[in-house]
Amino acid sequence: MALLHNRVSRKELKEKMQADPTPRTTISFYRYLPIADPVYFRDEMYKSMKSLQVFGRIYIASEGINAQISVPTDRLELLRNYLEATPGLSGLRLNIAVAEPEHSFFVLDVKLRKKIVADGIEDPDFSMEKKGKYVNAVQFNEMTNDPNTIVIDMRNHYEYEVGHFKDALEIPSDTFREQLPMAADMMQEHKNKNIIMYCTGGIRCEKASAYLLHQGFENVYHLEGGIIHYVNQVKEGGLPNKFIGKNFVFDQRLGERVTEDVIAVCHQCGTPCDTHTNCVNDACHLLFIQCEGCKQKWNGCCGKDCLDFIQLPEAEQRERRKGMDLGRNIFNKARDRKQHP
Repeated sequence: MALLHNRVSRKELKEKMQADPTPRTTISFYRYLPIADPVYFRDEMYKSMKSLQVFGRIYIASEGINAQISVPTDRLELLRNYLEATPGLSGLRLNIAVAEPEHSFFVLDVKLRKKIVADGIEDPDFSMEKKGKYVNAVQFNEMTNDPNTIVIDMRNHYEYEVGHFKDALEIPSDTFREQLPMAADMMQEHKNKNIIMYCTGGIRCEKASAYLLHQGFENVYHLEGGIIHYVNQVKEGGLPNKFIGKNFVFDQRLGERVTEDVIAVCHQCGTPCDTHTNCVNDACHLLFIQCEGCKQKWNGCCGKDCLDFIQLPEAEQRERRKGMDLGRNIFNKARDRKQHP
């Protein structure tokens, strides 16, 4: 029986990837489609992706598939052929990374999820069959020249902070499930206007467009392929670019440069900066923006408490970490900043 999960330590895999000179292409894709047997779909997907030497994260649910992966560049066409031959995935749009990284992923995870995007929607009448209309880069640029159009960013606040479309409205939240009802409330007075929703690769704004239609809105659109596809279309077609700054991505890079504009600031000293990092303290791992100067000053930590913590003997650090919630922490400007100098 084929091994359907990784058993090598992630540290070892990361070191192996960093030493591997093989050119790789980073790709994201998704599709909402009914999957009758997610377990079987997941197992077959894992075996095929492993044989293609794919790394990354793939989530499978009864509502569809969501993937962020990297593949050896010389196997890209084999990947396309495999996806094209997979029932339900024919004609799938592959979003190629805007800025090709050296190492975006170093392990393959194919996991089952209740939903491919956690949305908090419990209404049994909600369906992804009725969703907003796609707009491509040309249509987006044309529509956003019209004052009767409102653009909504359906990403988290820390994504919006480092880059977004000009005049796009932010929904200040840590989670997509919180944003959906907030977006509907914010747009009540604009029900007669054109509403364009966007996100990184299209998966969140597609669901958000369906949610607004479910809430009684009519003129709802979403950006096809999200920021990634938009930027690639702009480059290929020589179109005006309305995105400013950096596009946050959920891999080792934590961002890909779109324009040279730096619209965020270091969370520690306030100087212009848009480099996200994770606090090096294993008891914290806060995701925050840190400039190079503060990185040196605080040794990669988010504040004095963590700097003091990492200087403790390793055995004491391990003991103190016991019982801690080591889930992902995200810096929020609206929260208490006492940990940050």
